[in-house]
Amino acid sequence: MGFFERYLSLWVGLAIMAGVALGGLLPGLGVGIASLEAAGINLPIAVLIWGMIFPMMLAVDFSSIGGISQQPRGLLITAAVNWLIKPLTMTALAWLFIRGLFSAWIPEAIGQEYVAGMILLGVAPCTAMVFVWSRLSDGDPNYTLVQVAVNDLIMVFAFAPIAALLLGVSDVLVPWDTMLTAVGLFVVVPLVAGWLTRLCLRSSRRIEHLEARLKPLAMTALIATVFLLFVVQAQAILANPLAIVLIAIPLTLQTYLIFWITASWMRFAGQRRSIAAPGAMIGASNFFELAVAVAISLFGLNSGAALATVVGVLVEVPVMLSLVAIANRNQRLFPN
Repeated sequence: MGFFERYLSLWVGLAIMAGVALGGLLPGLGVGIASLEAAGINLPIAVLIWGMIFPMMLAVDFSSIGGISQQPRGLLITAAVNWLIKPLTMTALAWLFIRGLFSAWIPEAIGQEYVAGMILLGVAPCTAMVFVWSRLSDGDPNYTLVQVAVNDLIMVFAFAPIAALLLGVSDVLVPWDTMLTAVGLFVVVPLVAGWLTRLCLRSSRRIEHLEARLKPLAMTALIATVFLLFVVQAQAILANPLAIVLIAIPLTLQTYLIFWITASWMRFAGQRRSIAAPGAMIGASNFFELAVAVAISLFGLNSGAALATVVGVLVEVPVMLSLVAIANRNQRLFPN
């Protein structure tokens, strides 16, 4: 591991502080960056995420994907945690903290909106960034791809009814343009690009050489993504820091809880680390573009629900990096 990767958490921390400082000093900059979007997806951040995902897709060996059907337990565990456990634990933690332990600091009306936003995050497991976390934890790229593909397929059918049930509303309008654009941009396009690149290079040695050269670029894109996220959200952070902290606490606990549940189940089922680690991270992280879009459509741009989903964006990268470190160092939880 090189110097840059060894101190990745430090660079992320510096990017967070720099992003908040710059966004606070130049509020128009954050507004300008936020306005560059299509189908609810910020385009500059999308380009950076694509830069992080492409090296992972380059490592996908299409000839070996068919063999994954012979080891389906990892896929079943990931799907069960994402859709049967995670939404319920997020709902329980949201009510416990926001409407219970923190009720003295949060008015009831806005607290209900915070809970709604957190529930939307809990019903939207990750599509894009999990490829980054998988790569950082030496996950099996072929298996990770299939895990994400299965998760996206289930999301098409399960997101709206589960969200409607837990939110207690009669109908959830799914922003299909956001969902389909995200899946296409973060899964299909880089996957096809990786496949075409492998065809052009032909040699496994050339492919490995290109992967090695792209690795620093992918890490730089990760730092830049964190920086832009905090530039865009700097005003919200500075305007209401207490609310940000109160929302972040249950979201952080949820992330660690789901990671531990999935990793423990994977270990009990005898899944190797390269399958178990990415599987745990798919459930632990969130499809925040979808959650933010639905929160805005249901409750409004300036609602507590929208703010809660934004806090999910802010929590995501630092917490997931800590989970990558756990996956890389904890041989008992993730045996090879």
